[in-house]
Amino acid sequence: MWEGEKMREHKTIQQLQSEVDAYIGQFKEGYFSPLAMMARLTEEMGELAREINHQYGEKPKKSTEPDNSIEEELGDVLFVAICLANSLGIDLQTAHDRVMEKFNVRDKDRWTKKEEGE
Repeated sequence: MWEGEKMREHKTIQQLQSEVDAYIGQFKEGYFSPLAMMARLTEEMGELAREINHQYGEKPKKSTEPDNSIEEELGDVLFVAICLANSLGIDLQTAHDRVMEKFNVRDKDRWTKKEEGE
């Protein structure tokens, strides 16, 4: 469990995609266009970068700035990425599996492997 995590059911990627789809489906507007969502994803990534810079970088937060967290900003990024995938009919588990296979094949000897017990 991660720090601060309560005991709760873990959701699959499919469940996350279904939950977001049910949320968006209740509105007449539906999903934004892929280009609008890409702009929103870029905006959310900027907010995530800002939080990381405040916490780990050399730029402290102003006292007037809201107290957002990296976790919250990552959640926003995930939500918009799921919206984009859903709107394009992309199964994120399939996308993830393909990426992992690519890394496991292409990059299998790229990095120094840990020794047993490390």
